[in-house]
Amino acid sequence: MTKRIVILTGSETRHIFFRKTIALDERINVLASFCEGKEKSLETRVKNNKSSSKLEMEHVLARNQSEKDFFEFHVNYVRDDSSPVFIKKGDINKHSIVRKIIDLDPDLLICYGSSLIKSELINVFNNKFLNVHLGLSPYYRGSGTNIWPLIKNEPEMIGATFMHLDSGIDTGKIIHQIRAEIYLGDSPHTIGNRLIKEMTNVYKKIILNFDNLKEMNQPNEINGKLYLSKDFNDVACRKLYDNFGKGIVEKFLQKENKFINILENPGIKS
Repeated sequence: MTKRIVILTGSETRHIFFRKTIALDERINVLASFCEGKEKSLETRVKNNKSSSKLEMEHVLARNQSEKDFFEFHVNYVRDDSSPVFIKKGDINKHSIVRKIIDLDPDLLICYGSSLIKSELINVFNNKFLNVHLGLSPYYRGSGTNIWPLIKNEPEMIGATFMHLDSGIDTGKIIHQIRAEIYLGDSPHTIGNRLIKEMTNVYKKIILNFDNLKEMNQPNEINGKLYLSKDFNDVACRKLYDNFGKGIVEKFLQKENKFINILENPGIKS
């Protein structure tokens, strides 16, 4: 049976790749993709901040180039069946937009990279509103949560968490988790973008297998760290690249890692 969905996302290259890839599956009918603008993106924040360092700007440029390397061909040459609707950042909570989404009456709302949802959508689509957090919740929550494990020398904590969306920041009930693959020669950006490609494939499986998902015990006793966008500054950026200069990837690959257990849903099939 075809799943009728609405996607809530952003407008950067990775978001375009995500919505176009999901929409290519003939078993998924994307009724609309509401795509918020780049007004508060990392690049915009760094460029508009007079105190931003040259290293921070180089970090942003490197991230942009890596996204092009991973996703641009797909973005430019794959057909778009995702029915995009372009809106300003934050407008996903406007009453007029909320009403349009409700009136579309999708089977599922699918969120990746939108603003924090503060509207009645949470209640209207209770247990049918899915979100992906690029980080392992509840250990790393908020913004940049696959960069902070690299800053904190915990590359084993890079991953993605699929969850039911609630009113908190990455606090919804976890559905499934994946851990990033890391290879010799990786940069922060290649690790992150490879994970986004895998996340997109897994998200598609979750949509298609939604009715078969299993209830799982949640690690609610864990008190994770909440990071805000303002926390990533020149000091954090320098620590990130210092760690790569000191061989964080090589050390990770050489040691026997004692990973935390991630939640893997047995209801998800290929």
